[in-house]
Amino acid sequence: MKTIYLSQPLPNYLAALALIGLSAADTPETADALLLTGGGDIHPRFYGKKTAGATDIDEARDLRELALTRAFAARSAPIFGICRGLQVINVALGGTLRQHIDGHGQVDGADRLHETRTDDALLRSLYGTHFTVNSAHHQSVDRLGADLHAVQWADDGTVEALRHATLPIFAVQWHPERLCGAFKRDDAVDGGLLLKAFFSAC
Repeated sequence: MKTIYLSQPLPNYLAALALIGLSAADTPETADALLLTGGGDIHPRFYGKKTAGATDIDEARDLRELALTRAFAARSAPIFGICRGLQVINVALGGTLRQHIDGHGQVDGADRLHETRTDDALLRSLYGTHFTVNSAHHQSVDRLGADLHAVQWADDGTVEALRHATLPIFAVQWHPERLCGAFKRDDAVDGGLLLKAFFSAC
């Protein structure tokens, strides 16, 4: 059985992995792949900017997750990023972030839903060209990191997924772990399908 190292072993992510038949690794050295979870904002100094909208910053976590991303990438091990995880991947590979955007954060503590489009073969095979995802963030990709390609977008142009040109690195700005199992809903995609497809392919 493949084991996945979670940057933060949070219950929703552990439950999503269990749902698709995967288990969490105790250490990154023993893991087959890395899952970068959601959370607060990355300090803008890590992408050469001053703070202008970033909040809930934990620099120790930033340093740890940026190092994890680079270490897994260096050995061509699979990496999947979710929300903050997408942003960590982008920054780790030299990209930058928009520190605040409107219209994508939660409303009264609940995820928004919005339509997206994709040209990615994996996403199209699972969900079609246009599909609905959840949204709970206030930052987004600005300049893409090295060898990263945007492959999914919201109607306002916000990047909703990234794929690396040659390495098994994929990331989404939305939260598939909150769209599967007990959290599955009729008005959005099944996020478990994407997690299972990515880790199975790797």
